[in-house]
Amino acid sequence: MSSLPDRREPGSALVSLRRVTKQFSNGTLAVRDVDLDLASGEFVSLLGPSGCGKSTLLRMIAGLGDVSAGSIDWPASAGNSTAGKTGTGDGGKSAHELGFVFQEPTLMPWSTAIANVMIPLKIKGVARAEAEERSAAMLAAVGLDGFENAYPRELSGGMKMRVSIARALVTRPRILLMDEPFAALDEITRHKLNDDLLRLWSDQRFTAIFVTHSVFESVYLSQRIVVMAARPGRVIADLTVDAPYPRDELFRTSADYARLCRMASDTLKKAIAA
Repeated sequence: MSSLPDRREPGSALVSLRRVTKQFSNGTLAVRDVDLDLASGEFVSLLGPSGCGKSTLLRMIAGLGDVSAGSIDWPASAGNSTAGKTGTGDGGKSAHELGFVFQEPTLMPWSTAIANVMIPLKIKGVARAEAEERSAAMLAAVGLDGFENAYPRELSGGMKMRVSIARALVTRPRILLMDEPFAALDEITRHKLNDDLLRLWSDQRFTAIFVTHSVFESVYLSQRIVVMAARPGRVIADLTVDAPYPRDELFRTSADYARLCRMASDTLKKAIAA
C-alpha cells in the first residue's frame, strides 16, 4: 500500500534551492531559508495556505523575481547544457528552457488560439511555417484540434487554459511551472485537465512544479508534495506519494487515495498551525 513518508535523500538535481529567502521592499518576509532539490522529470506540488510564498517561490525559480538571500542553482551535473546560479550578487539568468502557466490564461484577445500559442516561438525566431506546425500539433495534444482559429472570447474557461498550457509547452521546456492554473474551474473540468496534464507529463517528461491549495489535487498529480507554512513562507515537510502511474478515476475513488489525502491534510494542518 502507498504511503507518504519523508522523501528520499536528494540525489542529482536539475534545480537546487539553498536557503532561498525573499523580503519585499515594504519589509514583508515572504519566503525564508527554503532548501529544495528538483530532479529531472519529477512532478512536484507546492501545497500550502494563502500567503505562504508558493507563487513567490515559483516566480523566483522562473527568474521573474530576485532572490534576497540564498541561491537557485542549475548544476551542470544534472545534464544541463549550461550551468548557472541565480542569487545574491548574481543577477544574471542562465539559458534554461522554462514554461510558465499563470492562474489566468493571459491570452491576447485579438489573436486566435494558434496565434497565441505561436508567440513564444516567434520570440525565439522560429520560422513561421515551423511555428504554425508545432503550435497546431500542441493544440491537438491538449485536446483543441479544430479550434486553431477560435478567438479567446469563443472559448470556455477550460479551453482557454488549454491554450495557455499549449503555449507554455510549445517550446518543449525542460521545466513547466504552474501557478494554480485550475483553481477557478469547475470540478469536472478540473479533473479532466488534471488527467490531461498527467498524460502530457508522461509523454514529454518535463519537470513539473505545480502550485495548489488543494490536498486532493496535489495527491492525485504528484510524486512529491512540498508542504509550506506562512509568515514567513517556509518548507514544513517534503512528502513522497508513491502511488503508481497512470492515475485515473479508479485511483481517485480508491481507499488508498483517500488515506493519502488524509495524511497530506494532516501535514497541511500542522503547517497552518506552525
